[in-house]
Amino acid sequence: MLKKLLLIACMLLTASASFAQVDVNKGDLAALDSIKGIGASTAKRIVDERAKGGNFKSWSDFESRVQGIGEKKAVKLSEAGLQVNGKARGEAAPAKAAAKAAAKPK
Repeated sequence: MLKKLLLIACMLLTASASFAQVDVNKGDLAALDSIKGIGASTAKRIVDERAKGGNFKSWSDFESRVQGIGEKKAVKLSEAGLQVNGKARGEAAPAKAAAKAAAKPK
């Protein structure tokens, strides 16, 4: 019984650690490197670009400023837990579409 409880606790801790959220504007090299799809060199490019140009304002800003990050890679990184200003990629777009639909006269 105790072994089963310990096994379940370990599984829960492992699962929660693998879905850690890292904000691109706050993460250091180690935190960025922990995201699946970001290695040491990409993490360094992100930190260097952030130091040079300031915080990333949006996912499109992030994609345009960091060499090697395009739309497809950004989607994968977002799914792995990377965020820009606390938002996963695509979170802002549905809200804008809903606002346009609500403002449109019928």
